[in-house]
Formats: sequence, C-alpha cells, structure tokens
Amino acid sequence: MAWKIGIDGGGTKTECILVDPSGAVAARHTGPGCSPSLVGAGRAREIAAQVLQAVRAAHGSAVISATLLCMAGSRAFWREFAGGLAGYGRTSALDDSFPVLELATRGAPGLVLHAGTGSFIAARTPDGRTHYAGGAGWRFGDEGSGYDLGRRAIARALLELQGWAPHSGLGRLVRERTGHSTAADVAGHFYGDPATNTDVAALAPDVLRLAGEGDPAACEAVTASVGDILRLAVSVSDQLFPGARPDGFRAGVSGHILNHPYAFGVLSSRAPFPLARVTEPPIEGVRLLLQRLAE
Repeated sequence: MAWKIGIDGGGTKTECILVDPSGAVAARHTGPGCSPSLVGAGRAREIAAQVLQAVRAAHGSAVISATLLCMAGSRAFWREFAGGLAGYGRTSALDDSFPVLELATRGAPGLVLHAGTGSFIAARTPDGRTHYAGGAGWRFGDEGSGYDLGRRAIARALLELQGWAPHSGLGRLVRERTGHSTAADVAGHFYGDPATNTDVAALAPDVLRLAGEGDPAACEAVTASVGDILRLAVSVSDQLFPGARPDGFRAGVSGHILNHPYAFGVLSSRAPFPLARVTEPPIEGVRLLLQRLAE
C-alpha cells in the first residue's frame, strides 16, 4: 500500500489523514466544517485545500498515490474539486455516507442508519453497489435526527402552553431554552431565528436525556422519531434484498442520536434484523476505504 490521503468532510468539521504504506495513520489534521451549502463554495474549497496541505506537509517527501474525499454536499462539486488537485495521485470523491457504511458492513452487504444533526440510510448490495435513502434535509425529512427530536419537543411544548397537553420535561426544556412562557412567544422565537435548524437540533441532547430519565413525553418523541428512520431502513432492506437477506448481511447504527441507550433500545427491540453500534469515528471508515482502493 502506497501513501494515501483521506478526508471526511462534514458540516461540523473536516478531518484529514495521511496513511503510510503499512496502512497506519502517519498524520492527521482537523479543520472547520466544509459543507458548501453551509459555508459557500469558495470557503469549502479553501478548507479542503488547507487540510490536504497540512497532512501532506507532515511527510513532505511522501509520494501520494491516491486521495479519497468523502464529503457532505454536492458530489458534482467535490468531484470537480478532486479533479483539479495536482500532486495527490489518483483522486476520487464520494458522499459522506460511505465511511459509516464501511464501518457498519466492512464491505459486506448490509446497511447503516445514521443520525446526527441530519440523518440517512446507506446500503450495499452483494454486487457491491451502494444505495442512499433519506437525507432530504431538515425541511423535508431527516427522521431520527437532532432536528427532528428538537422539532417534536417544541411541538409538544406548544400544545402544553396552549393547554392541550399535560406539562412535561419537554415543555419545561423549551421554556427554559427560549426564556418564553406563552405559545405565541415560543413560536415567534423559532420562526424569527435565522439559525432555526441549528437551534432546534441543539435541543436533542436534552430530549434524549429526558427520555433516559423516563419522562413520558420525551420517551414518546424519541420512540416516534427513531421509529420513522427504522421504518425507512426496513423498507430499503425489503426492496434491496427481497425474499431473504443475503449471507453475511450486517446492519449498524451510527451517530450520537441512535447510539444513545434509550434510542438504541427502541431500535434494537423493533428491528427485524440484528443491529450493531458503530462507535468508531467516520475518519476510520475513510481509512478502511483507502485500504480497499486498488493500487
């Protein structure tokens, strides 16, 4: 295995590794998020170029045979960026779903459910083809995501403030977070917030905490949210593997939402196939993908 570079670029951070001929990570560098939809095309290119240069500088004499970019955002955008790189060997760009799929399946047929700020399903069939489902973004989907949990908490709080639902930890959480005590003011707080999706998703850790503590409304919200992404995963599995799942089939869950003890308990009790936790960081999935790149 020659020297290779891999990047995991998301909305929160951009992590880059240099892998030596033995397959070990020889250098790594982390920069800010580089999703072009969040930071703009120019800034996204700048961040990616900076992390590439940083890891390469750690071993300036290394000859790079291949560079793999696993990036959030438009694949066409990142393919164009990868195609313009000089001195980085054979370059390729994949979606950021590939590393977590690799961690879940290790190249075997199967699928992964991922949920963080957003969510998606990624799957691999026995012929090696990959498939993607969900990931429509906070406006149109992202079941099981941080945003979806926060949205459900706010909806419950509004009903409580209107007098149509009993008080719960979710209502208290939303009132404390916004500083408002009427339905109109809480709604106005979020509708008038230019960073609505981020601030709504920021409620998710406390929604999960409340569910873990047994708050009935929080348990209902988490169960409904992760149940939606599980239904999508089962539908994907049934369509890709009709009749019976293939030998060696693997399914995993990735991200802090689905790996929370309460959420994972809901998923594992309802899934028609065994689920394994994916706890390694996505950049480790990039390293595994680099190992499978043909010389």
